[in-house]
Amino acid sequence: MALTSSIQPYDPAWPGKYAEAAARLATVFGTALVELHHVGSTAVPELAAKPEIDLLAIVETAGVPESWTKGFGDLGYRRGGDLSPGHRFFKRDVDGVRTHKLHICDQGHPSIDGMLEFRDHLRRDPTDRAGYQALKLRLERENTGGIREYLESKAPFINGLLARIERERRSSKSHPTRHPRPCA
Repeated sequence: MALTSSIQPYDPAWPGKYAEAAARLATVFGTALVELHHVGSTAVPELAAKPEIDLLAIVETAGVPESWTKGFGDLGYRRGGDLSPGHRFFKRDVDGVRTHKLHICDQGHPSIDGMLEFRDHLRRDPTDRAGYQALKLRLERENTGGIREYLESKAPFINGLLARIERERRSSKSHPTRHPRPCA
């Protein structure tokens, strides 16, 4: 069964597509928007991805006001299911092909740190980036159950990497770098 799109080599046009979408969406959020980020695989240079731009909007309001639903609809976005309380989801398809995914998280939601940390780590670490890419390509080849199967199969890698990042962070805090004292 096919995914929402096929995985393609990294496209340097993806950041520009994010910027265009972000500019349009920011006007819909108005003053409730705290931050808007490019997340997901299209936000990681050199990483193959489904060409679907992931946007993370951090907002200062609960729920989805009626004006947002209308504004997103005017931009071609439709409501998806909530991913958790305080983490809403919209998607945009053009001619039956997924082009954008919009995650709207209440400020302080735990999904925010995970999405940003995962993206930032893959940007910095070529070994983990290559491992994640190989996993995604294998899962696409072997997929028989569609996007849900693909996402569930990626979750152990993502969760494991985030757990490792947290362990390393805690370890570096408990063992600060020691600097030799100058001799008097």
